[in-house]
Amino acid sequence: VCGREDSEKLLGVKPESKNARGDAVDRDAYAGAAAELSRIYGFKSVAITLRESVSASDNNWSGMLYTGGTAYFSKEYQIHLVDRVGGGDSFTAGLLYAMIHEYDPQHSVEFAVAASCLKQTIERDFNLSYADEIEKLASGEASGRILR
Repeated sequence: VCGREDSEKLLGVKPESKNARGDAVDRDAYAGAAAELSRIYGFKSVAITLRESVSASDNNWSGMLYTGGTAYFSKEYQIHLVDRVGGGDSFTAGLLYAMIHEYDPQHSVEFAVAASCLKQTIERDFNLSYADEIEKLASGEASGRILR
């Protein structure tokens, strides 16, 4: 599990992007980097968080899970950040939760990214969201309405 720049900085595998805009997410580049990481290091799965900074307070947030030779990408969320500390940790925790519960790869990455999105709207370094709240966001329920 890594952030956008980590595979290059830590493991020497750079996602080769064809995008002219420097911060834009090039899905093919990250899928290729994940395949290369799997080949070189024998990883069974590779997950990458994909943050695009719109401003210091607003980000586009998504993720990718590469497993079984296929890259699965989550939908992209537009987040108004409250506290981005713990965003990667909550992504990893959501991914581990999904894998333990044997979610399929697409559902796993959707759950992980939704968990992370919710965390980044909460102050401090803890995700206080419940699994059912994360599941609602992952399944497309993002109305912001109070649900009882």
